[in-house]
Amino acid sequence: MKYTPQVDDYVIWTPSYGPVLKGWVYFVSDQYITIEIGVRCKDDENIKDCPIHKKTHCCVLCFPEYWHQLEYVKNRRNDEDTYKSQEGRYIDPQ
Repeated sequence: MKYTPQVDDYVIWTPSYGPVLKGWVYFVSDQYITIEIGVRCKDDENIKDCPIHKKTHCCVLCFPEYWHQLEYVKNRRNDEDTYKSQEGRYIDPQ
């Protein structure tokens, strides 16, 4: 079965050329997806400079020719208790 990535899916990417990556699909387009592999809180000074975002997100690009290497684990779209979308976050096109 062919997997089509969607925002808020948790995936495991096992590329043939590097380490295994695990994370949440953060953005989807026809050209690529981004997978969020890390998040950390900003310090007070960085929050003061950019108060819209309180965290730093580390994302990697995954192009369509590698999507067959993705393993779907779960999603968080319907789990309102564990995930709150960041206020002001760009809404990905469907």
